[in-house]
Amino acid sequence: MQKRILGHSGLEVSALGFGCMGLNFGYGSGISREEAIKLLRHAVELGVTFFDTAEAYGPFTNEDIVGEALQPIRDQVVIATKFGFQDGMTAKGLDSRPERIRQVAEASLQRLRTDHIDLFYQHRVDPSVPIEDVAGTVKDLIAEGKVQHFGLSEASVSTIRKAHAVQPVTALQSEYSLFWREPEQQILPTLEQLGIGFVPFAPLGRGFLTGKIDQSTALADNDMRRNIPRFTEANRKANHALVALISGIAQDKNATPAQVALAWLLAQKPWIVPIPGTTKAPRLAENLGGATLELTPTDLANIERAAAEITIQGDRYPAAMQRYVDNPNRT
Repeated sequence: MQKRILGHSGLEVSALGFGCMGLNFGYGSGISREEAIKLLRHAVELGVTFFDTAEAYGPFTNEDIVGEALQPIRDQVVIATKFGFQDGMTAKGLDSRPERIRQVAEASLQRLRTDHIDLFYQHRVDPSVPIEDVAGTVKDLIAEGKVQHFGLSEASVSTIRKAHAVQPVTALQSEYSLFWREPEQQILPTLEQLGIGFVPFAPLGRGFLTGKIDQSTALADNDMRRNIPRFTEANRKANHALVALISGIAQDKNATPAQVALAWLLAQKPWIVPIPGTTKAPRLAENLGGATLELTPTDLANIERAAAEITIQGDRYPAAMQRYVDNPNRT
């Protein structure tokens, strides 16, 4: 597995990380704890060194699974986790008060069975707490050795700049894929200017870009995609044009749509590290194949030209979650 460095931070990770959320949260019932631990350790065997979790996934149970799985090989991996929701529950709203950040850090260290958090993200920007106070608190945790790097998630350009001035931001985690390209407008240029790495979550469009989901796919009652507008039956049908485009490229390259989608992301910038998730070993191996698939300038130009003709239908978040996306007009 090739390695990449997140921005100017010096934090080296595998070119593709592993998004752990779906192991037991978000997309249905997930898999058993034993299966999840086995899969995470298999990912390390295949060269993955970057694992992403959060207290809110479960809540709390995902961190515990990751901690148990990676404890025997802790010195070989980079673990990212997150703070920012009241009591770790998204439904309760945001909470990035300094005292809460410290509480989360201590609890996460215990669940992750480690003495330091490699990358500590603010899960969502809390408009009631100045970002300078958030960055300052993480800066103190770094000085104490409990955290090594500071990250933000779904933050606007203004928030990124304010935070970075207090404590250098190692990475921004936000949604980015052929299914959602808004970061190209302002976020990517800002990150490049400041030397901040980018960690796209949902790099496969929450599974849509794999080609395994169409308008007839039945989603489980506890699958978060049931509440996402772009996953309504009508929008899945309309958005299938993008899947058809990727599938055509994949066929020409003797690859899969997922591999093309991931290779496209990796080709955008050398400091981009996607974190696809899965619950299946064959799918893990398939995803990692995206790191070795080379898309030529002609391939990329063809994708760009064809994608420009496709308009994605449906919002990427339901209204209840959209309110947690950082407002770029916030002062």
